Amino acid sequence: MTPIRSCVGCGERAAQATLLRVVWREGQLAADPGRRAGGRGAWLHERSACLDAFVARRGPVRSLRAAVPRAAREQLVRALRAGARGGEE
Repeated sequence: MTPIRSCVGCGERAAQATLLRVVWREGQLAADPGRRAGGRGAWLHERSACLDAFVARRGPVRSLRAAVPRAAREQLVRALRAGARGGEE
């Protein structure tokens, strides 16, 4: 059975394998392409519309149990669009 997760951008439920895991730790939002980083994670499609919706959202990200600042979301999206998925351990 394939694990199903919800995208924090669009809210659509999708197979975990089709989503990118992101984590909030030590005051930074980081991509977790290996899905091994400790801590709370959220799932995100890498589609442009989902990335834009994630940046525009207000309030806390429930799956991360944190109020992630807009600047941190913008920084992550810029890095993803530039192709910098790896390197965050």
